[in-house]
Amino acid sequence: MSRDPALDTFIAESHELLAIMEAVLLKCERGESEPEAVNELFRAAHTIKGSSGLFGLDAIVAFTHVVESTLDRIRAENAGIGPRLAAALLECRDHINGLVEGAAAGQVSGAAERQAAGSAILQRLNRESGHSSNAAVSAPAVAPVRDSRAADEAPTGAFADVRVHADSWHISVRFSADVLRNGMDPLSFVRYLGSFGVITELEVIDGDLPDMERFDPESCYLGFEIGFKTDADATKIEAAFDFVREDCRLRIVPPQSSSAGRRQPAQPAAPAAEAEGDRGPARSTVDARGVDARSIRVDGDKLDRFIDLIGELIIAGAATGSQARSAGLPRLTESALHLARIVEEVRDQALKLRIVQIGSTFSRFQRVVRDVARESGKEINLEVSGGETELDKTLVERIADPLTHLVRNAIDHGIEKPEARRNLGKSGAGTVRLHAYHDAGSVIIEVADDGGGLNRDRILQKAIQRGLVPEGATLTDAQVYELIFEPGFSTAEQVTNLSGRGVGMDVVKSNVTALRGSVEIDSEEGRGTRVKLRLPLTLAIIDGFQVGVRSSSFVIPLDLVEECVELESTADDGAEASRGHITLHGSVLPLVHLREMFEFGGAAASRQSVVVVRGGGKRVGIVVDELLGELQAVIKPLSRLFRQLQGIGGSTILGNGRVALILDVPGLIERGQARSTLAYGVHFAAPAAAGQSYG
Repeated sequence: MSRDPALDTFIAESHELLAIMEAVLLKCERGESEPEAVNELFRAAHTIKGSSGLFGLDAIVAFTHVVESTLDRIRAENAGIGPRLAAALLECRDHINGLVEGAAAGQVSGAAERQAAGSAILQRLNRESGHSSNAAVSAPAVAPVRDSRAADEAPTGAFADVRVHADSWHISVRFSADVLRNGMDPLSFVRYLGSFGVITELEVIDGDLPDMERFDPESCYLGFEIGFKTDADATKIEAAFDFVREDCRLRIVPPQSSSAGRRQPAQPAAPAAEAEGDRGPARSTVDARGVDARSIRVDGDKLDRFIDLIGELIIAGAATGSQARSAGLPRLTESALHLARIVEEVRDQALKLRIVQIGSTFSRFQRVVRDVARESGKEINLEVSGGETELDKTLVERIADPLTHLVRNAIDHGIEKPEARRNLGKSGAGTVRLHAYHDAGSVIIEVADDGGGLNRDRILQKAIQRGLVPEGATLTDAQVYELIFEPGFSTAEQVTNLSGRGVGMDVVKSNVTALRGSVEIDSEEGRGTRVKLRLPLTLAIIDGFQVGVRSSSFVIPLDLVEECVELESTADDGAEASRGHITLHGSVLPLVHLREMFEFGGAAASRQSVVVVRGGGKRVGIVVDELLGELQAVIKPLSRLFRQLQGIGGSTILGNGRVALILDVPGLIERGQARSTLAYGVHFAAPAAAGQSYG
């Protein structure tokens, strides 16, 4: 059975609200709480509780009700949230998150265990909040619902009397015809009212019910007249209908009102200045019409499918343009060019739909740093900048795990214990920095710390012991630091819960490389380490530069291309090129010959060209037979059989229907640099078998 799409929306919105709660509570725990903090937490808890009630998720309603009540009491007392109370509320937030995840997975087992765990967490919350009584963990009961149509005294007509107790609120609600189509269940709002009060009377109104010929089973013709006894105010009662504001008319009459015993059909609210004076301090009439929203939530799979179709459109457009040029018809060629321009604009707009800011990902690490710091017994501050930097949502999701490992690694390996830092003249609290920015068509994400840095000699000695580097090899600092990315490399003296188990920096590099990215590392012993991740802006469609070797075509991401030069045929240049490099603009440029790399065989073209590409501050020249110009490339991933091919990052379909391979520029740069290093006498042994890793 398929799951209700509205439940997916609830789960997504709950995760957003829980993220807000986590961010606010982490600030409170650090003593940085703001006056609005309690209100933010209360609103988030209240919304989660209300939404849960709509889906009958009683466990979430019951637990969150206690948290909400605690926050409401703190707010009423104008009390702040100190570190200990914030820690207790963080546990509550985590428990709610677990309940939401359980609802998402459809878990029905383990309810008793979850309730026991929740009770223990709430007991701690009571202690830290100064509330000694045992909080109830179950939602208040709802009085039996009475359908007036089945009762002998059922009213007739639209304005008949309703039996409402004088000490009860009177709620009159009429739902629009489209409320069912919009995924809402009118009865769920009645059930939710029962979570903070008792329904004393309820009548179902069907005065607008049409005859059978005009009856639409997807339309709603119902309304409710409700007697409701509660200690809540009008604002809280109104909030119970938040999710149906645009699909109902709502009227709320307080107890002891002169109109409380008489049904009055729900109407849009009158201005506050016109409210009748005998209705007490609470708002007596509430307008439940919401403001037209300017944004909608789109399922990620639908968006991915849309991007795929845009890609197919680009391929079809390129084929049309190729056919037009082959036919030699000027007007058809002009139309094809116009179509290509429109397709390019559609592509750009489609890709923007999937572009998000990385700040939301960065904010998650406040909690990671807090938990890891506590586990390792260290004091850590997290500094975040560049959160407004935008990149593809798919990249943001897939980079989260490598970033998490780098942050944990920086805390566990990089930053010293507080006592050791003070002995070195440093602050007892270490700092981890996350920074993002755009650079030359790429996104750079840096993870830096102010710890002890990498021990160059120790890394080199370990590499020699493991056979990664021959004895007596001369390596630059950058080359030594690159060794920590080798599979099975570790300098950890002991295994901890955080690292030292052989699944570390090599995994980070392989994950980043799979995203067509690269990793650089820089360190200064005693001062800290910086790891720089360079990523493309998107994984779907790129502007490319097409080159040819014999009859095969390759595509290079255009934003990485610096210039194209002809490979001279002079004796000096030929000798340099045969050694794997040339001199360009007064500096040495390593070369990668695609003909040799992919073993095409045969004689080289009489005139060859060099495409100079740059990435990560390094340059390499790619030697090709032909320069074929720019194009839009729709990236198609390689099958599992071909993913291990070096120098290839994907494929694309050209306008003529042929397949072109997309070059992995970071991999080619690494290959060219290594080849150039070999030419100067530095030799590397093959990687040893996997063992312990740096992280």
